[in-house]
Amino acid sequence: MPSTVVILGTGGTIAGTASNPADNVGYTAAQRSVADLLAAVPALRGQAIEAEQVAQLDSKDMDHATWQQLAQRAAFHLARAEVCGVVVTHGTDTMEETAWFLQRVLAPAKPLVLTGAMRPATALQTDGPQNLLDAVTVAREAGACGVVVVFAGQVHAAQDVRKVHSYRLDAFSSGDAGPIARVEEGRLRRHRTWPVGTPLGLARIAFEPASWPRVEIVSSHAGAGGAMVDALVAGGAHGLVVAATGNGSLHNALEPALRRAATAGVPVLRCTRCAGGALVGVSDAMLPAAATLSPWQARIELMLSLLAGGG
Repeated sequence: MPSTVVILGTGGTIAGTASNPADNVGYTAAQRSVADLLAAVPALRGQAIEAEQVAQLDSKDMDHATWQQLAQRAAFHLARAEVCGVVVTHGTDTMEETAWFLQRVLAPAKPLVLTGAMRPATALQTDGPQNLLDAVTVAREAGACGVVVVFAGQVHAAQDVRKVHSYRLDAFSSGDAGPIARVEEGRLRRHRTWPVGTPLGLARIAFEPASWPRVEIVSSHAGAGGAMVDALVAGGAHGLVVAATGNGSLHNALEPALRRAATAGVPVLRCTRCAGGALVGVSDAMLPAAATLSPWQARIELMLSLLAGGG
């Protein structure tokens, strides 16, 4: 049976440091290596674990080149017979985006687990070590698969996970769907099935990241207009996502610009800007609904769709 867990480090708060242990916000992200993070979890010593530093950045600055490299390295290790799962340490700001990107590209048959922290490694109440320990537990779970986020004792599917709080330790939620499982004292209590899907494959993202389609997000709001949409189209945007109000409604000054963009060959996906819920009964071939996807997921979905045309 495969028993090795590979941990891929990308930086983030979990690897952050501050000069004052009581400072939970004035820290610098991405300062400690993934090897340092492992050393801070005594319970992981002696286990079959490998560590690799893929990147070292604040996840607010996550980019397509890092996504491409991360997907390639994760796929490489997941294909190894001795590896039972892969863990990615990642900043929380864009963790949900990276999770969805990896799920759509890889949809792995083994668990690919993202985790991080809301407090830096130097904090009095640092949450990184426990999250990392829980993530390794999930990576070793028999029958687990797909891309999940493990945070504050909960296991979230990439499809459902959202960052819902800017400061609390339990910053992630799966909304209406609820978590897949909970990690309790090193054991999983499952609530529903693991995420499955059909992978788009690494060939979809084999193009130079600088040439990936440019997909931008705009929002409908009180006083909205179409100038931003027109400027983005004129500036060469390849696709647009609109974060609509409520159940997909659009300001009457914004909608005509979105329809002009679609007519000009710039595809538009419509999402809700609400933190929860899906678009229900929205039928518009020109400005189609992205169902349950968040605006950030829809941006990835549209970009990957456009990449099918050759980057």
